[in-house]
Amino acid sequence: MKSIQAEFKEASKKTTIKKDAKEEDWAMVCQKFNDDVSRICDVTDKEDYTGLFECFDDDNNRFFYLVKEDKDLYRMKRKQFFDNIGLK
Repeated sequence: MKSIQAEFKEASKKTTIKKDAKEEDWAMVCQKFNDDVSRICDVTDKEDYTGLFECFDDDNNRFFYLVKEDKDLYRMKRKQFFDNIGLK
């Protein structure tokens, strides 16, 4: 799955791609943020992206990513869930 860093204005719910942002693999982004990610909303105005996610680093700073979701995301979430409860 592909993702790209974004800027999100909460008051207006406006999302823009961050200047000079490069496309990244979503699994690598999740790993970079120790899986501290959550989905905020659907995205319909960006051609290749379907969801907006927020990520938190170790200092609790917020970062936003636009993600092109597909069936691999469901598998990732399911695997993470089972790992968290001790089932692999």
